[in-house]
Amino acid sequence: MSRRPSLRALCGVALLLACTACSDDGSSDKTPKGRAGSAGVGDPLFPTLGNGGYDVTHYGLTLDYGPGTRRLKATADITARATATLRSFNLDLAGLDVREASVDGRDATFTRRGTELTITPKSPLAKGRIFKATIRYDGAPKTITDPDDSIEGWVPTDDGAVGLGEPTGSMAWFPGNHHPSDKAAYDISVTLPNNGKTAVSNGVLESREETGDRRTFKWHSREPMASYLATVAIGDFEVTDTTTDGGVPEYDAVDHDELDGSSKITADVSEVLDWQSKTFGPYPFASTGVIVDRNPDLGYALETQTRPYFDSAPDTLLLVHEFAHQWFGNSVTPRSWKDIWLNEGFATYAEWLWQEQHDGRDADQIFRGLWTGKDRAATGIWDFPPAAPPNAARLLDAPVYQRGAMVLHKVRRAVGDDTFFDILRTWAKTHRHGNADTEQFIALCEKKSGKDLGPLFDTWLYGKGKPAKP
Repeated sequence: MSRRPSLRALCGVALLLACTACSDDGSSDKTPKGRAGSAGVGDPLFPTLGNGGYDVTHYGLTLDYGPGTRRLKATADITARATATLRSFNLDLAGLDVREASVDGRDATFTRRGTELTITPKSPLAKGRIFKATIRYDGAPKTITDPDDSIEGWVPTDDGAVGLGEPTGSMAWFPGNHHPSDKAAYDISVTLPNNGKTAVSNGVLESREETGDRRTFKWHSREPMASYLATVAIGDFEVTDTTTDGGVPEYDAVDHDELDGSSKITADVSEVLDWQSKTFGPYPFASTGVIVDRNPDLGYALETQTRPYFDSAPDTLLLVHEFAHQWFGNSVTPRSWKDIWLNEGFATYAEWLWQEQHDGRDADQIFRGLWTGKDRAATGIWDFPPAAPPNAARLLDAPVYQRGAMVLHKVRRAVGDDTFFDILRTWAKTHRHGNADTEQFIALCEKKSGKDLGPLFDTWLYGKGKPAKP
């Protein structure tokens, strides 16, 4: 993600508690009839985010949206595996009205409390069982205001709307296990009035069908995706359906009001993706592209999986940042929000590398400018350690981005270029389509370099205040 400092200072978190509910071995079942799945996975920044007792493998979302009425009618088919014997389980859902719920085709009862939707099937779900929960719901999806006063969720635009999810916004338009530790494949079908508007989502566009006065777009994401990276953008878009120079299918959707500033966007995406594939390893997804919208009140871009979302025409460095996330954050996803620097520090350092290799400032110059405070991005970078943001309101503050990138530059200095770039490629390959944490990254750095890097990480990643020496 990249946010404009005027609307949102650029990350955060404390320590994620052990998620026993997500990996329960069944020993905590209080009766033979099972237990209730937990409402939350123990993330200290977002206590009720995510749910325990099951692991989602697939979301099938069928959405019918009226841009004029701004109302949504939808069905969510959620396929999951029980990790404990469950008499009930929770889903995260903000607003909207639930009409029906079923589990494996049998009616289920449900209750609502805040953002928790509790489903109770006819009979308990045995540990290890694969089940499908179907939720029918409707209403006007809500826009969520984050602790740092930025907006997400379902955000109306002048010609449609967009669903944005970091960190909690996806619950505004579909029920799910909305924590980055539970990734799944997606099929998203969006039906609109047949008035020329387009619905763009993640992955590959499998079909576009017109039936009378309705138009339906069906998108498929085969690679696992954290729910905060899911998106649907609806509007008047100019679409370019092509292939990058490296052979990746590319689907670009540009708002008609942003065409002038996006005249080279398709070629730029291809160039950036080719460079990053050489630098970080093979591109991890089956498709790519961009959504360039006109959303002047938003104030940020988001690395929605396969197809980053921009609120206006982006410059090259912003493209570099959001596409670097396809490796760092999207394919390799943090286990918890405390490790968000693994997303933002890496994407910021990708900007430094691009400049260094494309006749701009080298990484040493950028590092020095931040250290001395002469770089305009230096404001607030010493407020807290990148690996320990103090609360949810500071989840995306400057230390996570800029000081996170400085940590990587210190590692590069310590181990040398050959080892450093080997570390980046190995990290992306080893944890491809999975979850990983900071401790694993440190272990990889020490294994590849053969060095004790504890003092470096203690000072730059976990230390408070400005280090004594650059």
